[in-house]
Amino acid sequence: MTVQTRPAGTNPGRPRSDQAATDAVRGFNRFYTRQLGLLNQSFLGSPYTLTEVRVLYELAHRVRPTATEIARELSLDPGYLSRLLKKLERQGYLDREQHPQDARQRSLRLTKTGRRVFDCLDRTSSEQISSMMAALTPGQIDELVSSMRTIHRLLLPNATGSGYSLRPLAIGDVGWIIHRQSVLYAKEYGWDMRYEGLIAEILGNFIKQFDAASENAWIAERDGAIAGSVFLVRESEHVARLRLLYVEPRARGLGIGRNLVDTCVYFAREKGYQTLRLWTNDVLVSARRIYQAAGFRLVKEERHHSFGQDLVGETWELALRN
Repeated sequence: MTVQTRPAGTNPGRPRSDQAATDAVRGFNRFYTRQLGLLNQSFLGSPYTLTEVRVLYELAHRVRPTATEIARELSLDPGYLSRLLKKLERQGYLDREQHPQDARQRSLRLTKTGRRVFDCLDRTSSEQISSMMAALTPGQIDELVSSMRTIHRLLLPNATGSGYSLRPLAIGDVGWIIHRQSVLYAKEYGWDMRYEGLIAEILGNFIKQFDAASENAWIAERDGAIAGSVFLVRESEHVARLRLLYVEPRARGLGIGRNLVDTCVYFAREKGYQTLRLWTNDVLVSARRIYQAAGFRLVKEERHHSFGQDLVGETWELALRN
């Protein structure tokens, strides 16, 4: 009698093609965790675990998050997260304050010490990834990124419908933002190419005069594409200016605009500004609602003819310190 055997780890009730796919995924997981050092108890040789670093990341990239939000985002047990947050608080990395919209909740934020710790870890991680890709050609990098986006899309099909993230400004973003804002505002409001010239001038000056200590920009990304952006520029020692908020039509209604504005407000407060100022036009109704909801106050109106249209320009201000 012949005894049939099967390779270790295979499932006799599963078709061979399915088993091959399972084995491939498991093999990739083993490669990936080994490549990034995720099997080590500490993250990149630091005294922090991977979970602690993920929590620091959420605190660094969210505006006034609650423990409930972080637990949901990272699928963490609330009790375990509570102990981890207390540890970060004892280390001086985390502050808690009453949530502005819900007195029953406590919002969380990194202290300056916590921000420095996260920035160091983030920089080390970026350097590690850059080192891994150093030998790749630009075409190979594009192929790698495209493949990762495909994995994300196929394994999390429901997440791509509404999920988005904020990231810092990167090379190529400015040209894209000039193009997209010009095209959108021409289509939606009839503005001519003089608006494109204004955006190009504003962002050209932003790049030439950029001061990382007092200025910043954020890009909203969804499904691997830019979904919106905003810029914060230093106007004086005590005044910062919010500029060029926009959200792609396909991404509107997801809270991206409000998140971008809240991130600007948080950054301006952290940098010690007393006032956050912006200029807009009355036809930008959705943006005006976001500014109102964030606490901005209309302080000046002025009729003008710009970009081929008769408009009412508005100056809004938010007091950052009582």
